[in-house]
Amino acid sequence: MSDPTEFDPWSASTATLYRELRRRVADDDLAVLATIVDVEGSAYRRPGAKMLVSPSNENLGAITAGCLEGPVADIAAQVLEDGQVRVETFDLMDDTQWGLGLGCNGIVDILLEPIDGSLDGGLAALEERDPVTVLTAVNSTDSAVSIGDRTLLDAIGDPIPAEDRESLPDELVASLRPAVGELRSDGGSTVIERRTDNGSVTIFVDCLEPIPRLLLFGSQNDVLPISRLGRQVGFKVIVASPRGAQASTEAFPHAHEVVASHPTDVKDHADELTYAVVMSHNIIDDRLALKTLLKETAVPYIGLMGPRERFEELREELSSEGTELTADQLERVSTPVGLDIGGGEPVHIALSIVSEVLAVHNGRSGGRLKDVEGPIHDRVTPPSS
Repeated sequence: MSDPTEFDPWSASTATLYRELRRRVADDDLAVLATIVDVEGSAYRRPGAKMLVSPSNENLGAITAGCLEGPVADIAAQVLEDGQVRVETFDLMDDTQWGLGLGCNGIVDILLEPIDGSLDGGLAALEERDPVTVLTAVNSTDSAVSIGDRTLLDAIGDPIPAEDRESLPDELVASLRPAVGELRSDGGSTVIERRTDNGSVTIFVDCLEPIPRLLLFGSQNDVLPISRLGRQVGFKVIVASPRGAQASTEAFPHAHEVVASHPTDVKDHADELTYAVVMSHNIIDDRLALKTLLKETAVPYIGLMGPRERFEELREELSSEGTELTADQLERVSTPVGLDIGGGEPVHIALSIVSEVLAVHNGRSGGRLKDVEGPIHDRVTPPSS
């Protein structure tokens, strides 16, 4: 189930899980997808976290730190046997059931479903860099709606064909669209209850985003640990090598793509969900790549390797060419690149850089958790609309 470049299956990234999910659907391989749909209190993972369980109990991904994997695997075996979608509640505050010292202090609802083609259209859209919202019934007193009924919506709220499942009623989907739009803009996944003419239905609204890219412009040895850690934390890693001879997967085995690229061509590999690190160690190439990324792409972050003095030299050269960087453009540039974690070994530097990219992607500053007031994970409040 695992790819040797993806490290251990338990810590598999979302990108790896999506890829395996599509493969199993295409090959008609049995498995169960377990998804956290609601959390009351604290838990290791938040709503939307997923784990794939095979008939041989080979899990891919994680929904807890390990305390529920056994019970979830047992229930998954039942789901495989009877083919029924179900939602199970685990009260991790009940020490009589789970024992002492779990540390989660929360109640977790988990959706378990035999995999089928109902998510395939959404996963295909994600590969095309389009966001998807999955609406799944997780509780119902309406006889017209069963647990597991599902509708997928594209970026503008139109339905995506979902095979192998009953769709949610059109009027129910219509009532959810304003809330979906709100959740999409804020990010996150949550449950929403709606009254119907014949009862009530609880819908899990799962907002899925395309896998973010980490674009590394360079071909020196320091690209290697950054590409490895970047892939491990879940980015699609693209190495754009200014040296054609170095543009090979053998040179950068952990990258998803390796391309030969002139500095002005880096724009061809960047979109608004791309985070770039410019690190060719050639000041001319770096200047051209930086200018291209700032002027011709919407990338929100450009890490530039090197000291502040080098960046000032780059700015002066750009200015002499008639290119003055705006305040908004300067805000997108991070140099010296990385978080201040200390250490000067190559892997320390790579960890510093990847940590900063991940923090920016998640809208965080990268400070110490002990200094954060309130929950360390974002809480999604169901929209009132």
